[in-house]
Amino acid sequence: MSESAPDLGRSGVIHDLGYRHYSGVREGTPAIARTLFVTGLRHAYGLGRSGKSKVMPFLLLGMSLLPAAIVVGVVVLTGLGDLPVSYADYTNQTQLLVSLFAAAQAPVLFSRDLRHRSIVLYLARPLSAPMFALMRWLSLSLALLLFMLVPTLVLFLGALLAELDTGDQVAGLLKALVLQVLLATLVAGITGLISSVSLRRGFAVVGSVMVLIVLTGVVSVVQNIAAFEDADSASVAVGLFSPWSLFAGLADAWDAGVNTPAPVDGAWVPAYALVAVLLVAGCLLGLVARFRKVGSR
Repeated sequence: MSESAPDLGRSGVIHDLGYRHYSGVREGTPAIARTLFVTGLRHAYGLGRSGKSKVMPFLLLGMSLLPAAIVVGVVVLTGLGDLPVSYADYTNQTQLLVSLFAAAQAPVLFSRDLRHRSIVLYLARPLSAPMFALMRWLSLSLALLLFMLVPTLVLFLGALLAELDTGDQVAGLLKALVLQVLLATLVAGITGLISSVSLRRGFAVVGSVMVLIVLTGVVSVVQNIAAFEDADSASVAVGLFSPWSLFAGLADAWDAGVNTPAPVDGAWVPAYALVAVLLVAGCLLGLVARFRKVGSR
């Protein structure tokens, strides 16, 4: 009895397992980028993650809000004619908390995807490395802006409650807001780039702390020494090497209520602004190069 010859033209069988077919609208890159941005912002504050992930960001935010609430209480109860601290200077005074928040949360957005290689899955979809880097950077920038803006708004509402001059308060608030946007983009770019290179969370946090806190302290000491020696130009020039000194220098030049060891004026003002913009652009280019290199492996 001869065996029937196999059907060489039939290489496989498709079985219908009963899965529901997707018949909706297939959204493209804008929807993916928007979702990535929103989830990044939520994760920066621990939302959608474990309970312990929420402790650090909200603890730091509460510590940042407490002095603002105390200032408001003092102004309202004593009837002071002005706030004892300007809006921009309050951000400058709480720079340690802002820096710790950025150092702690940047690895959440930039290190985890690289460490677990999930970045390959992201970039396998219709999402380019530049878009991925931009969305992550925007998420951290907005998270930092909210961190600085919430205490500022508390101060502003307290000033209105104390019936201080509305025009002066609005002007001060708008100046602080512009400076905070610039600072948020700076700090997000720096900590994001450090976190994308240092895949271990601990190394990324230490690296960010070294740049945002230690380097800023060294710059501040050198600025004060140079100003004490009447070397104002040297003092101002040293301020170009730290994001916080750039923030303070631009705030001083804009009369936003922040005093620097030496006044930032003349040609130094556009120099400070140019260095800030170039630093943001350089960090973004570094992030794009990093994600593009890892995603192509």
